[in-house]
Amino acid sequence: MLSLPLASKRLNLTGVADLVEFQGETPFPVEYKRGKPKLHRADEVQLCAQALCLEEMTGQRVPTGALFYAQTKRRSTVPFDTQLRALTEATIADLATVLASRQTPPPTPHRTRCRACSLLELCRPESVNRPVRQWRDQMLSKALEAP
Repeated sequence: MLSLPLASKRLNLTGVADLVEFQGETPFPVEYKRGKPKLHRADEVQLCAQALCLEEMTGQRVPTGALFYAQTKRRSTVPFDTQLRALTEATIADLATVLASRQTPPPTPHRTRCRACSLLELCRPESVNRPVRQWRDQMLSKALEAP
């Protein structure tokens, strides 16, 4: 599977699409996910962000894309309607605010989301929620046990 680098100067956004099919001149992004569809819209927002990048890059409107979930082996079409586009742009703006603050946000209280997160090793929420002394003591203990 070939991935495609994406960018939008207007949104100050870069990323990589898993797959972009072309239906004539119209790009059709496809995002592959390991699990199953989620109860929130994060996957749809990610796909819509890809569509916004593709629109800027190609000059073509991208009306739909698809999410393929490996667990269900189903591909579902996602229409990029006004509501999803607004949610996506608001999410991008919120992320820009977090990045501009140069402060790491606290981990989500929804711990079940962490298992499937690609940033888990960078975030390390289990370390953030413990007192520093407890973490330090645990790290020292591990270091002393090592041969």
